[in-house]
Amino acid sequence: MSTETHTFQAETARLLNLVATALYSEREVFLRELISNASDACDKRRFLAQQQADLLDGDDSLKILIAASKESATLAITDGGIGMDHADLMANLGTIAKSGTADFAAAMTEAKDASALIGQFGVGFYSAFMVAERVVVDTRKAGTAQAFRWESAGDGTFTITEIDGDSAPVGTTVLLYLKDDASEFLESYRLDSLVRRYADHLTFPVSMLDEDGEARQINAAQALWLRSKSDITAEQHKEFYNHIAGTFDDPWETLHLNLEGQLEYTALLYIPTDRPFDLFQTDRRCQLKLFVRRVFITDDAPELMPAYLRFVRGLVDSQDLPLNVSREMLQNAPQLQVMNKQLTKRILSTLAKRKKDDTEGYDLFWNTFGAVLKEGLYEDRDRGEDIMPLVKFKTTSQSSLSDLDGYLGRMKDGQDQIFYATGESEAAILASPHLEGFQARGIEVLIASDAVDAFWIPTAGAYQGKQFVSVTHGSTDLSQFDSAAEEQTDKEVDAQPADTDTLVTWLKTRFDQSVADIRTTNRLADSPACFVAAENSMDMQLSKILKASGQDAGPDKRILEINPSHPLVVALNAEVLAQAGSDRAEQVAELLFDMALIVEGEAPRDPAAFGKSLTTMMSGSLT
Repeated sequence: MSTETHTFQAETARLLNLVATALYSEREVFLRELISNASDACDKRRFLAQQQADLLDGDDSLKILIAASKESATLAITDGGIGMDHADLMANLGTIAKSGTADFAAAMTEAKDASALIGQFGVGFYSAFMVAERVVVDTRKAGTAQAFRWESAGDGTFTITEIDGDSAPVGTTVLLYLKDDASEFLESYRLDSLVRRYADHLTFPVSMLDEDGEARQINAAQALWLRSKSDITAEQHKEFYNHIAGTFDDPWETLHLNLEGQLEYTALLYIPTDRPFDLFQTDRRCQLKLFVRRVFITDDAPELMPAYLRFVRGLVDSQDLPLNVSREMLQNAPQLQVMNKQLTKRILSTLAKRKKDDTEGYDLFWNTFGAVLKEGLYEDRDRGEDIMPLVKFKTTSQSSLSDLDGYLGRMKDGQDQIFYATGESEAAILASPHLEGFQARGIEVLIASDAVDAFWIPTAGAYQGKQFVSVTHGSTDLSQFDSAAEEQTDKEVDAQPADTDTLVTWLKTRFDQSVADIRTTNRLADSPACFVAAENSMDMQLSKILKASGQDAGPDKRILEINPSHPLVVALNAEVLAQAGSDRAEQVAELLFDMALIVEGEAPRDPAAFGKSLTTMMSGSLT
């Protein structure tokens, strides 16, 4: 029979080198990945047999067999799963299905545990090359007569050959020709311990051939989620979580739920410790697997969990859905809507308990997944009262994270609003001139640096009867609060401008078409000017986000506020009173306006003119 030779997808050879070298110290993970793939193949065959009965004659073939040969230095993993045809081999073993090599390499440089990325990136099969110098895959797809052999030495090419289908059973055998330094994986005691560690939770039996050729089952082959809670150890939970999530971290929280009544189902849910690499992908997909009476149905059931809880991993096993449930049926199944509400309630109540009982641990969770959970405040109004108490912020006066109740308890006398500042990053927010007046008066401000904050806070409107107010909003008035600036000497008071009305009027004649208004402010302490959002308009950061995405951000004009106490404004005021139309006054006014734009992260209106004016001013100061 003819043999086809193919070249791996553009960068797959590079990935093979990364897996084989960068993860060398964690090579045992290859067995977990190959057994996991075999289990998935068995799941798929059993599921498809619900619609096409001739794909499976009983469950006897749904098993996994491991055979080691010291004589030939080979290790074989055989399964009775769905198998692969020619197209499947090309798609699954010739390319990287889920993500590019560049993304995988970039993620490896940041990962605490690089081996955890193998499962997440869908490259588990390639981990075989960590221990094998050559890999041969014999496979036959259920329902077909053809069988194929895939072979590669991990050198950039692979071959596919059609083999005798009559002698090849349905399923797949992965045969590894082990490297000289991987002989440990031929020892039965080593394989036995790894199978117990990585496969005890699988629902399919995993057996190993002994020296007499007899198959000895190693794993328990019992669905972990159907066991009694008290019978499951923390280590078993960890291994099952690692298997189902494709990770290596410990679960931060475990929820094992058995619901009975009108709706009967079991849920085994895990909240990760580490952030999955795909958490912020645009599809925002739920990561729960759906089973029906232990039969795997799909890992694509977004109806099970709201998008803002997509960091949760695990499964749901229903007793009420039909085994031949379709995608369309899932989309309209009222049972899944009930599950969604119940599971969401349980997860949020668990988070509330951890927040109360374990502040340090909850803060770690919040730093990892808080930005995702806050999406629920914008998307799920019915759950707002449950989610809001879970929210934590960095603030301008606290070294640790604070919840909203803590903020309310620290509010100044007479303060009846919750002040917050949005921005692209914490550093950008703390450098903003909008905070100066608040800091000078000892008023605490919430630092809201996640993009979602610009959406949910205005939507929520208030907490415990206190309105959220952005520090960039023009309606903010700090005159009722004392500040250190008001404890000045008489000499300093005399230095304040007596009247800036003329200056403001003159500035309006110059910039009237570019702004909604120009006025003096008490929100600034060290900066001469800033822009704020006009009354009844959206927060400035939200406006930026909407504009960047091409959406309507409402009126574009903002208010220019000037600090009447700043030396530059004082000097400009004196210049305008003496000679309003002077070149010097006009040049300073233009620079003042553009500097306020730059502080907001925007470019000057005319960068060339700005640079020229700035050069002239600097040259004048040196002569």
